Amino acid sequence: MHPNHVFAWDDGGEILDFVAKRAFAHVFTSSKAGLFVAHVPVLVTDGCIWFHVSKRNRIADQVADGRVLISVAGRDAYQSANWYVSENQVPTWHYEAAEIEGPARQLSSDELVELLDRLSDAMETRYSRALPWTRAKMGEGKFEAMTRAIVGFAVTPDAFRGTRKFNQHKQPQDLAATVEGQRAAGRQDIIEAIGELVGETDNG
Repeated sequence: MHPNHVFAWDDGGEILDFVAKRAFAHVFTSSKAGLFVAHVPVLVTDGCIWFHVSKRNRIADQVADGRVLISVAGRDAYQSANWYVSENQVPTWHYEAAEIEGPARQLSSDELVELLDRLSDAMETRYSRALPWTRAKMGEGKFEAMTRAIVGFAVTPDAFRGTRKFNQHKQPQDLAATVEGQRAAGRQDIIEAIGELVGETDNG
């Protein structure tokens, strides 16, 4: 995470809400066998983070009963130094990201099914509300066969670290110039992020 305290984000509840909204993460762990990472959809439930991987994934045997680091990235964008009013500025990158650490355990068979059902329901509600998919549409035995090929895990967070870096530390004239530069670049999402941190902005 960025070392400047101005960009620090350490509210665990807010970070979990961010993870739930993004719903996709990089999960890292290590062992004597090496370093491992998985790129997975995630579900936040009761303050924990659940995910699953293929049993053939090289990380599958490295997660249970160990510690993991979960990294989630959000909005990001380039910032040209030409967009500022003040002189002697440099280009930078706007971004938001969070890291969560904690011990992991393997989900039971029933919990794995719960994870799959709840994750698909959450995503279908978000993206296909008019015609949601459910596993009832699968042929007999197909779902059971697929669940035998994956393994699920639950991570109980015990450390949160986050960064929200959107030029909120700049002088008003340079912050306004940042908004105009991002507007010209078509990045309304970055303008909204700035507004969330420093108050209302002119969204044009």
